[in-house]
Amino acid sequence: MSDETSESFDYIHGTSPEEQHRLSLLNDILNDSCLRELTLQPGEKVLDFGSGLGQFTRLMARTVGSTGHVVGIERDQNQISYAMALADRADESSLVEFRKGDVTGLPLSDAELGTFDVAHARFLLEHVPHPASVIAEMARSVRPGGRVFVSDDDHDNFRPWPEPTGFQPLWQAYIRSYESLGNDPYVGRRLVSLLRDAGLTSLRNSCVFFGGCAGNERFQAVADNLIGVLVSAREAILSEEFLDKKSFDAGIDGLQQWKAGSDSALWYTACCAEGVVP
Repeated sequence: MSDETSESFDYIHGTSPEEQHRLSLLNDILNDSCLRELTLQPGEKVLDFGSGLGQFTRLMARTVGSTGHVVGIERDQNQISYAMALADRADESSLVEFRKGDVTGLPLSDAELGTFDVAHARFLLEHVPHPASVIAEMARSVRPGGRVFVSDDDHDNFRPWPEPTGFQPLWQAYIRSYESLGNDPYVGRRLVSLLRDAGLTSLRNSCVFFGGCAGNERFQAVADNLIGVLVSAREAILSEEFLDKKSFDAGIDGLQQWKAGSDSALWYTACCAEGVVP
């Protein structure tokens, strides 16, 4: 697809060092569970849409092994630079081929299109105004019989308990910040429909649990991630006046108190779906 047909989109969390750190820790929490759902095989050729920091991209590369090949597509050069630095630190600088490009204007040659065994995207579709265009590019990149695998949020599948003080107004303001950009914070529930509408077959769906509770070794990390998600969206929420500063800060304070509770729990599942290119 040419540059003229690609679309720009805004990532409401930004790319600050704090956000990079949050995303890196989130990878530590999620990657093994996501890899199990993806069911990669040795020797497969994988295209990762929105590869970000590249931690999961490199995990996929280790899974497909030396006979496979993984290409990560990322539009932000700072993200690519950070991903390559992380790879260097892990002595994996040659494991993944990172390319700068838009997910609806792929940096692939004509000879590469339609040759990948798997196209993968995680937490990407919620940040684009037209997710169907991304799915179309994913399908176009994969060979007949290959797979398109997507996982994404449905922000209704998200419950901290006991409910933190001030959480509902803060969460609804966060949802509105998505919608103000023309994005769908509930896109996870639509994944099967998006794959079907793109002409994919052998559809399946599942979910991955990303929650935790007090006393569990990962709870502090998932709680910190929830707080970090909202803090990084602060500018978007306040600038659009979806919530006033006092209410925003009260909601964050409520989450900090909830995080310290002895019976606190976060119930959160991400939606996954897969289709086969006919």
